[in-house]
Amino acid sequence: MTKATLHDGATIEIEVHGDGPALLLPVDPRPVEGPQADEMRRWGADPALGRSLIDGLRDAFRVVAFDYEKHVLATPKPDTLTPANIAADLLAVADAAGADRFAYYGYSWLALSGLQLAIRTDRLSALVMGGYPPLDGPYAEMLAVTLAAHAMSSAPKTGASVGDQTAAGEPDWSTVEVATTPDQTQQFVTLYEALRGFDDRAAQPAVRCPRLCFAGSADQIVYDERWGGVTVDLGGPLVRRRAELEALGWEVRVLDGLDHMTGMQAAAVLPVIRPWLAAAVQHDLAWNPRRLRPGGNDSAGGPPRPERCGDR
Repeated sequence: MTKATLHDGATIEIEVHGDGPALLLPVDPRPVEGPQADEMRRWGADPALGRSLIDGLRDAFRVVAFDYEKHVLATPKPDTLTPANIAADLLAVADAAGADRFAYYGYSWLALSGLQLAIRTDRLSALVMGGYPPLDGPYAEMLAVTLAAHAMSSAPKTGASVGDQTAAGEPDWSTVEVATTPDQTQQFVTLYEALRGFDDRAAQPAVRCPRLCFAGSADQIVYDERWGGVTVDLGGPLVRRRAELEALGWEVRVLDGLDHMTGMQAAAVLPVIRPWLAAAVQHDLAWNPRRLRPGGNDSAGGPPRPERCGDR
């Protein structure tokens, strides 16, 4: 089992599946089983989502799978989960897998992390953001939600850790109890505090690799006052800013009728990202075939590519 050492000295396990251009995939490669799997299904989640994504991509890519979300929950980083440190962690995973050049797909806050990675490295061959907009991102709203979650995690527990579902399968946030620890929630406060002044429009010129964003047309989460009284709109910016995003170089896909939970499922994701990634990565390799090899470098001859991520 390959392991990467992250910014705080903790290690994370990596599984590599398939052969071809490298693709970093921050998902759990092992299906969840037992009561936890039943609870995930109750909330509309797929206990085998990571495995389904890997199986749908491994014949075309060298999939580097690692469960970063589970890692930060198991090994919280309350003071250090900053955008720069997350980007450093993702690069450490790529290094441990021998991937000098790689594509990246992340969903929700892991999509946000991909954007932060893209503006800090020139090693990305392609970027896919799912369930989080690259323009007009709800950073202030997410800070409000994470501050509320942190306050509740520090308070005495008064009931069950989960709540009811709405008819659409989304959680009813007015009934949810926070089961996470103060350190687990504080690390996300740290992340969104660091992003308080982030201008995603000004950051766009630094993202120069092929890039795709997608979200469900119904991907909007309304939180009551207990959770900050905000609406986190993740699909709306793709609809409202589609022309602007496309002018900035983004491919945009809006998944009709899907919300945040249904928009992350493999049946919705794979038909969108697999053909797009295959074309984007082949374009990258056409300029420098040596990038196909694990551990290859950017020093081979040939003309410069017209699209590269953040020459920094």
